This record gives sequence, structure tokens and C-alpha cells, in this order.
Amino acid sequence: MGVTIDTPRPWLDSYAPDVPHDIEPVTGSLLDLVDESARRYPKAVALEYFGATTTYRELVEQIARAAEGLRRLGVEHGDTVALVLPNGPQHVVAFYAVLRLGAVVVEHNPLYTPRELRHQFEDHGAKVAIAWNKVVDTIQAFPSDVAVDHVVSVDVTRAMPFATRAALRLPVPKARQSRDRLFAPVHGTTPWESIVSSRPIRAKHPRPDTDDLAVIQYTSGTTGTPKGAQLTHRNLLSNAAQSRAWVPTIEQGACTVYAVLPMFHAYGLTLCLTFAMSMGARLVLFPAFDPALVLKVMKKRPPTFLPAVPPIYTRLRKAADEAGVSLQGVEVAISGAMPLSADVVEPWEAESGGWLVEGYGLSECSPVLMANPVGPTRRAGTVGLPLPSTEVRVVDPDDPTVDVPAGEPGELIVRGPQVFTGYYRKPQATGEVFVDGDWFRTGDIVTLDPDGFVRVVDRIKELIITGGFNVSPSEVEEVLTRFEGVLDAAVVGMPSPGGEQVAAAIVVAPGVEVDTAALRAFARQNLTPYKVPRRIVVVDALPTSLIGKVLRRKVRDELLGH
Repeated sequence: MGVTIDTPRPWLDSYAPDVPHDIEPVTGSLLDLVDESARRYPKAVALEYFGATTTYRELVEQIARAAEGLRRLGVEHGDTVALVLPNGPQHVVAFYAVLRLGAVVVEHNPLYTPRELRHQFEDHGAKVAIAWNKVVDTIQAFPSDVAVDHVVSVDVTRAMPFATRAALRLPVPKARQSRDRLFAPVHGTTPWESIVSSRPIRAKHPRPDTDDLAVIQYTSGTTGTPKGAQLTHRNLLSNAAQSRAWVPTIEQGACTVYAVLPMFHAYGLTLCLTFAMSMGARLVLFPAFDPALVLKVMKKRPPTFLPAVPPIYTRLRKAADEAGVSLQGVEVAISGAMPLSADVVEPWEAESGGWLVEGYGLSECSPVLMANPVGPTRRAGTVGLPLPSTEVRVVDPDDPTVDVPAGEPGELIVRGPQVFTGYYRKPQATGEVFVDGDWFRTGDIVTLDPDGFVRVVDRIKELIITGGFNVSPSEVEEVLTRFEGVLDAAVVGMPSPGGEQVAAAIVVAPGVEVDTAALRAFARQNLTPYKVPRRIVVVDALPTSLIGKVLRRKVRDELLGH
């Protein structure tokens, strides 16, 4: 059944040539993306990792074997399975193997602190975790009420060529007999190699349905409290199809996508794990962004499509200039997660000969909602146009059932097949972000140009976006106030080149002098580095409303004046 579009869509006339107004309603599951590419391009390279390659035929085989291995561990339809992995071939295989069973992938940042990981595991309750061997100890140390039944330990270096392992001074087995001794599994875990050495799962084993839950993507959402956004196969299939429709000039089966974005992030998940696979692309995997490593690969095979954030484009261009490496061949670069300035766009396009355009999305929307046209009609200072089959309205934030006059600022609300079904186990929070049935409140204040281009001008939500990642002020405040002598804290985002930086105003007990360096060190023990305040200011009191709520916007204004 198709989606009925019953609102005006002035942006359609601004679409680039050959971009459809709507996508066909999706069917099947995310498994079909890989299966179809394997059918059409069986010998084409699907994954490249430090030079080691996996064809689409081999990828489908590995997914089938891993699915059977996980089934033997007890994973069933509807179960949540935690993935705590950096980018690598194992991440791709594990993602689709979990889905093959009709189970639900829960993505996690492997660099999270024990406290942050435990909070998410408490929420989703997964009994099986597929984890980077560097974080296995953290998961095994969870208390009994959070403990998982099985931890699959993944040594990501096992996917590297032996020559690379040797260059990194990692053990390189000389014979198959020595391999098991050199790569002994972490105590109390199942090694990934035993999972993928299973026989392939039976072809008749039930596959997931289109409306089954596929992924739980944690986000700070619009209220600041981390929540799991429920994304179905329909949501993610639709967003992959919308993304394909937006770049009709990229040839399927003959393109290269660089995965420099972490695939545990909604942005990297869609454009690398689903979109790239649906394109029959060669997905070049990088465990972390390293300009020298990216340029080394780029000399041999530049990316056709490069999704990233503004700082990555800046660093990569400067490194390319210094190393004398050409950026020619990067046809389309899509930037998201933070504002994209002309200072980044102009030199990039001059040196690459391709397009660099800004997009916009939220984890709750799979995540891409809109993007600038890939062509000369892109408009600087805007986040572009709604994707095919996507509707937007600009409404009164205090009464989201009322649209504001054309051109006036208001809250952006959206509707489309990529919009999530709600927050995992949080019906009240879900009800708060939907209006008129299926319109999702983004929490962003925007204006809509007459021809449909959207400009983000402010945020209702007080979420901080730094380096492309979301930071919940409440979470950071809770950590700061646990430090001896700190009575209260307010955390805000301060302007920073290309985004924001985390800053805090704290109130200390009378007669107490808090060492801010020690406070920062304490925060680093409990928070991922990007959440730690770069700046801490001691104040006499925090501004509050009549009901005692801290007014973070006033805090931000005061810090700007310091």
C-alpha cells in the first residue's frame, strides 16, 4: 500500500534531474539488499579492509553461516542482540546475520565507558552481545541483573591481511595449527571464528517481515534522556531507497563507498551498512578516521561516494594537499550532523571536481530526512529539500497542530516511511513526539523557503551536537554533581568551528574550591571523551524559572559573556 501525500510539497520543483518525487513502497527485509547485490554482482567486491576483500557471494555465505552460529547460541526471532564493534567486515556480517534470524540489532559505541554501556544494556536487556575483544571485560563485569548469557568476542585484526598484521607487529600465524593458539578467545566467550564456521542456515528458516523491528538506535532524542529509537525493516529499507533516488548519477555495481563514519551511528549505519550494500558498492572500511590511511587507499581507488562530517572533509583536504594526493574522482560527498560552511565546500569542490552537499536527519528518521540537490542548485546555509516520499510542516512549537505562516520560523514536523515507530519500551516518550497521529516532532526550529529549502535556525531541544555526536546535558550534569563539592551544574553547547563544544557552569559548596582539572578527570572516567566539558566555569547560582527549572539558554548566554 502506498503512502498518501496530502500536504503541499513546493520543494519538488527544486529536485535535481531524474530524482523521483516518491519511492515505490518497499517490501521484504534488509536481507534482500545484500541478496540482490549478490545475485547481480556475485564476483564484485562488497567489502575491502586494509586491502583484504570479500565478494558479494562470499558475504552472503558468511552471513548465512554466522546466522546459524547465532541460532545455535539461542538467538531467536524478536531477540535483541547487542553489537559493540568498530567498523570492520565482522560488523557487516554480524549486522545482517542477526537480522537473518528476525532478531533485533542494538548498536553501541565501543568507546563508551562502562557506565554508559551498562545504562543501555539495562534498557534493552540483550542476552547475546557481539563485542570487540577490547570491551569484552567491560561487558562481563556487568552485575547479574544486567549480565548477558553469551558474549561473542571479535578480534577485528583477524580480518586484516597477514602482511598488515606483521606491519602492525601483531602475531602472524605460520601454519593453521598455530592459529588457534595465537588467537585464543577471551575467557568465557565464544570466538567469532566459531560462529562463522557453522554450516549455512537453512534456506527455509523464517525470514523477517517488512514491519518487524530491525534496529534499536540509541539517541538522546528531543528531551535529553538517552532512548532507543525503534527502526523497522520498512524504515531502513525506505531510507536506503530514498538515498539511492537522491543520487541517480551514481552507477550501481560500479561505485565505491568509504566507511569513515562509525557504523554504530545512525548516519554511518544507513549510508554504509544499508545504502552501500543496496548499490552493489565496494564498501571500503576504516576502523577510525585516519587521513593518511584514507589517502593511501584513495591513491588506488577514490570513493565515488563519501559520507562524512565537515571536520573530516577539512582534515582530508589539507592532508591531501600536503601529501600531493588528488581528490579527483570523489563524485558525491554528503555532509551531515553539523552545519556545513562555504569555507569547507568551495576548496573541496575545486580540488575534487565533485559535489559536496549538506543533509539533515535524526536517528528517529533512519536517519536521513533531507539533503541539498547534488548539483548547481544546492543552496548554502540550508539543509536542503525533503527526500522523496517525505512530507514536512512548520508549526507553532506551543501548539504543533497549527501551521505557522509561510516563511516564519516554527518547529519542523515530518512524516514519511523512514520515520520510526517509537522509543523502545517508552510509550509515554513516544506519545510526546508525535502529533496528529504520525507527524514526528523534530524539536528543531526552521524556516521554509518558498521553493522548499529548509533552514535550521534554532533548537527547542537542548541536545548538544559535537563532532557529529549527540550529548545529553542531563547525563553530563549528573556526573558532574557526583564530584565532591559540586552542588549543581548546567551543561550547554557553546559555538565552536563546525559545531559546538560542551561547556559547564557549576555551583560549589560554600568555602569549597573545586579543582576543575580534577573534575574534568573525574568526568573522563565516567563519560566518553566527546561528552567531557571543554570548559568549566564556577558561578554563584544557576538561573532558574519560577518553578525552579534551570534555564540552560540563560546559562549559555552568561558563559558567552565570560
